[in-house]
Amino acid sequence: QVQLVESGGGLVQAGGSLRLSCAPSERRVSIRRMGWYRQAPGKERELVAAITSSGSTNYADSVKGRFTISRDNAKNTVYLQMNSLKPEDTAVYYCNADVTEMMLRSYNLWGQGTQVTVSS
Repeated sequence: QVQLVESGGGLVQAGGSLRLSCAPSERRVSIRRMGWYRQAPGKERELVAAITSSGSTNYADSVKGRFTISRDNAKNTVYLQMNSLKPEDTAVYYCNADVTEMMLRSYNLWGQGTQVTVSS
């Protein structure tokens, strides 16, 4: 079963940086649109950033100017570069993608989540 595999979370001090990665577990699946979401304890899951197949991006106001979403189509991977991190960025980050398998069928996948903790 195809999964989205995330990596790059961790513990960082305020003002630091982290880069998250997300890619399908099997190469027969290609990413069309992908979004990064986050969920902090006691809060609803929110969209942080998204990127379309053509490279168009959008961001939550709270991360504009600090986070950058990008994609490497050759590696079939989407990244979230997070700079100037703040304690309020602490959350579990999830990738969500619309994918196409073998150019035949399309469906939506969620990653397993990766913890990002920003200390003050």
